[in-house]
Amino acid sequence: MKVLKFGGTSVANAANIKKVMAIVNANAGDRVVVIVSALGGITDLLITAATLSETGDEKYNAAIEEIRYRHISTVKEIVPADRQTDVIDMVNGACKEIGEICRGIFLLKELSPRTKDRVMSYGEMLSSRVIHAAFGKENIEWADSRKLIVTDDHYGMAAVNFETTNKNISEYFALSKDDIFILPGFIASDRNNVTTTLGRGGSDYTAAIFAAATNASALEIWTDVSGMMTADPRAVTTAMRLPEISYREAMELSHFGAKVIYPPTVQPVMNKNIPILVKNTFAPEDEGTLIKNEPAPSNNIVRGISGINKLVLMSLEGSGMVGIPGFSKRLFEALASASVNVILITQASSEHSISVCVEAEQAARAQHAVDTAFQFEIRSGSIEPLRTEYDLSIVAIVGDNMKNHTGVSGKMFGALGRNGVNIRAIAQGSSERNISAVIRTEDVIKATNILHEEFFESGYKQVNIFIAGLGNVGKKLTDQLHNQKQFLRDHLRLQLRITGMANSRKMIFNEEGIDLSEATALLKVGADMDLGEFSNEIQKKNLRNTVFVDVTANDDVADIYSELLQKSISVVACNKAAASSTYENYKKLKTNAHEFNSLFLFETNVGAGLPVIGTLNDLIRSGDKINKIEAVLSGTLNFVFNNYDGTKSFATIVKQAQDEGYTEPDPRLDLSGKDVMRKIMILAREAGEQIETEDISINSFMPASCMNGSVEDFYHAMEKEEAHFKKLYADASAAGKKLKFIASYSAEGANGFHASVGLQQVDPKSDFYHLYGKDNAVLFYTDRYPENPLVIKGAGAGAEVTASGVFADIIRAATI
Repeated sequence: MKVLKFGGTSVANAANIKKVMAIVNANAGDRVVVIVSALGGITDLLITAATLSETGDEKYNAAIEEIRYRHISTVKEIVPADRQTDVIDMVNGACKEIGEICRGIFLLKELSPRTKDRVMSYGEMLSSRVIHAAFGKENIEWADSRKLIVTDDHYGMAAVNFETTNKNISEYFALSKDDIFILPGFIASDRNNVTTTLGRGGSDYTAAIFAAATNASALEIWTDVSGMMTADPRAVTTAMRLPEISYREAMELSHFGAKVIYPPTVQPVMNKNIPILVKNTFAPEDEGTLIKNEPAPSNNIVRGISGINKLVLMSLEGSGMVGIPGFSKRLFEALASASVNVILITQASSEHSISVCVEAEQAARAQHAVDTAFQFEIRSGSIEPLRTEYDLSIVAIVGDNMKNHTGVSGKMFGALGRNGVNIRAIAQGSSERNISAVIRTEDVIKATNILHEEFFESGYKQVNIFIAGLGNVGKKLTDQLHNQKQFLRDHLRLQLRITGMANSRKMIFNEEGIDLSEATALLKVGADMDLGEFSNEIQKKNLRNTVFVDVTANDDVADIYSELLQKSISVVACNKAAASSTYENYKKLKTNAHEFNSLFLFETNVGAGLPVIGTLNDLIRSGDKINKIEAVLSGTLNFVFNNYDGTKSFATIVKQAQDEGYTEPDPRLDLSGKDVMRKIMILAREAGEQIETEDISINSFMPASCMNGSVEDFYHAMEKEEAHFKKLYADASAAGKKLKFIASYSAEGANGFHASVGLQQVDPKSDFYHLYGKDNAVLFYTDRYPENPLVIKGAGAGAEVTASGVFADIIRAATI
């Protein structure tokens, strides 16, 4: 014998019921027990009718009419014409009974659990009778589960009396000669023949009871998915079907929210070693998931990820609990007396606190029960009133292979921590089959994806990138990301997705990734740019492995770094505003990054794409000490002085540098030396110096008249001061030297250190003399490099190389 159970979606309408009939007919030749749920949505309509009646709302009649209409419409589509009249009469009679019961509830304004069970039972009774009539065959028998399954009188979730139930079922099938049996799921009766129910989802349980009682060869659960998955596919698009799992794994997963199978279902068939096959009614050719005692070995340590939402964490704390026996007993007795189901328990080894997770709807009842039970201790101050935290969920990893396998919990909590998922409580059973964490409900989808990626997706790590700034550097960056997409997948196993973009006018978002070939067109019709809203959207989306990339020169954008870092969102900054702000703010950002497991990377703040800051950090981390830094840090100024020889005006050469993309948006930042000051300050800070802008002396070569007014005024003023620039060049040339704008930092000085920037004449012996084009050069004098410095040299300006430096920082952030 085989038992087949079909859920509400499988019998939601006539079209679906025809698929069910085809599956049942395909099993012809075996004795088959078919357990069916109510038509999809009918149980909810029945509950609605009953609750409306209780509140005195006559709209309950409309709900009953909808129930009647749904069933009669189904009858007319699937029941043979010669049987329709009888079945429609049955439906009308049942709906009349429902109406009479609801009228009684309406008059009494009372809905007892017993009456509610009676009302809900009509869903399965009606669906099973309609489906039985639809077959129109003589060898198909309908039976009433209430006459076979006997329970206690705990209405709503009755406990089965297996001794009596198994005897009833065995005797019934021994006497019957038919091959196919249609029975309603979910319902039973107590010893007084009063209707009871087995809990929402109880049709699975009904099927398991029949399978165990008849020693069936298999129990098949037919639903709307092709088996149990590694995670909820609605939350994790990469979730995979589990070909085989063990009974205990299935119980753990179903208990922690995997809705494919009702939790109590497994126990009856596990005791008889009857396999369960979870199949898809709408894709019967799919293999599904086989649940049995010894599933095929799996390469994955974790079998699946699941969770429970709408929970509260209740904590009992106080010094009066320490060393006093009986507190836990009293707590659980209080909760049990209030019919509160405890989902998770955790207790501090100090015995100072004990926490439990319960369903949110039971929180008020639990609070009252515990406060009442401990009212004396609370009044005396030996323990505190029960503390309740709302909007929480549990996420759990499950698997038999976790037993005695070290590092699983570390991997789980490390992955969650790196992504800013705060864990409120932890529980692990002694079987080591389940590790559960209590987290904020808003983090559930993110956490599930993080864990699925960590334990199942050895192929690729998904990184979600938000970019602010789409000027020259931003455009080059997006081009590089697009061009390297396949390379990163193949060689670094990274899947980079740009999920948000913004320029100064518009912003767009797409959690599935923005198609860069359409980004320009999409931005034109995007939402108006609002920096606060852009930051809020990044945080609200709460995506795993998120990196924010600032390719602007905007101080306001730099102001959002701190809140992003505190959400464990890494920040990659081409913008120098943050790292060159006050030392207090710089230190705060570095501290936030460390504290919240994120990265604050700004390699391109100095030297564009050159590995200057990274090399400096490597020297310090390896135990070296920075004694002195000398550097040409402005690609703009180096370009200008390499190309200015008096034949063209100084202003013309500066304009050429701006047109070729080497300058800041306002060239005066470069020409004044302020940009170089920011760069040497950043290097000194990275070397460990507590330094501010005012600590750096500057030898400016620009006449004051050039630094006033607009950028256009700046160019006019430079033309007027051409004689000044020619003299600078002529004096250096006459001495056989070149002009270079040099920044220097020394760890020793009058104030403990010395830092300066300014225009200098350098002779051919200098490391900077043969520095051409827009190149930068940085010389590190350290304990290991005391006389011959470590030199980093290369292009220090330009959109292409700057974008490549930003790209490199994104890769660093993605691979933590």
